Amino acid sequence: MDFAPYIRDIKDFPKPGVCFKDITPLLKDPKAFKSASDALLGFTTNIQIDKVVGVDSRGFIFAPMLAEKLGAGFVTVRKSGKLPFRTVSQSYDLEYGTGTLEIHSDAIEKGDRVLVHDDVLATGGTAEAVCKLVEKLGGEVIQCNFLIELTFLKGADKLNGYPIKTLLQY
Repeated sequence: MDFAPYIRDIKDFPKPGVCFKDITPLLKDPKAFKSASDALLGFTTNIQIDKVVGVDSRGFIFAPMLAEKLGAGFVTVRKSGKLPFRTVSQSYDLEYGTGTLEIHSDAIEKGDRVLVHDDVLATGGTAEAVCKLVEKLGGEVIQCNFLIELTFLKGADKLNGYPIKTLLQY
């Protein structure tokens, strides 16, 4: 399926000069949503995964479904101050600012094989921070999945050779 018609460009969001890739048209169409879910799952053929990490907040849409289908646990990585238990944190740079991500300190066990999932790979700062969090807790990042990669921002360069799979590239 061609997913491009289901991605809407929002110019100057969240700040002037940024073109936001809105996935909500894909999510509201049952056929496109299912096809995207199936395609993301297809990226994991013949890979053993123990945990699927979903990144705050749009990574939470597909990551739990992937975890369920893979027989893996689902782990959330959230923006600072949103998780109720002890956390490990990592700062990162965004296309339009900086931030800090956190994961529960007991979310990943030593040796866990981890799939990282988010909606968009832009500058790579968020994904790099998530990979660092997984590794701080003793996990091994097996693959990073994204709906969209903005190749002109060269975010894949920050992922130190982790396998990356995306449905769409711009």
